[in-house]
Amino acid sequence: MTRTKKTGMKARGGRVAVIGALGLASVALAAAPAFAKGAVDITAPHTAHVGKTITVEAHGGDDSAGYLHQLCLEENGFGEGWHQENCSAAVKGDARVTAHGTSARRGKLKFRAVLYGLTSTHDQNPVRLHSSDVVTVNVR
Repeated sequence: MTRTKKTGMKARGGRVAVIGALGLASVALAAAPAFAKGAVDITAPHTAHVGKTITVEAHGGDDSAGYLHQLCLEENGFGEGWHQENCSAAVKGDARVTAHGTSARRGKLKFRAVLYGLTSTHDQNPVRLHSSDVVTVNVR
């Protein structure tokens, strides 16, 4: 008695189904929308002394096409609420901003950086793209 290999339509159909599924998956992945990637980083000292200079730096960017970027540092301290401390110029690509200041009293100061997208240097309606984590400076 001899055995014969089954290489008929069932085996070929299975291979065709696998190849078709892989091809369909690759087309679906290629057609998926691309998401813009961006980030904002902020650095500040953990502690500072009353009357001494506190330096806060931030940089950020986003690869969304057609935007100018402006990066602003915001401060929240002593129950005053968030307010803008300093902003960079509108630039293409990555933006950087640095703020220097002193505190006249003890307590906690919170800082964050916010990246805005602009359509021109005089854009009156900036779009908020990203914000950094909040960093706290303990003033002693």
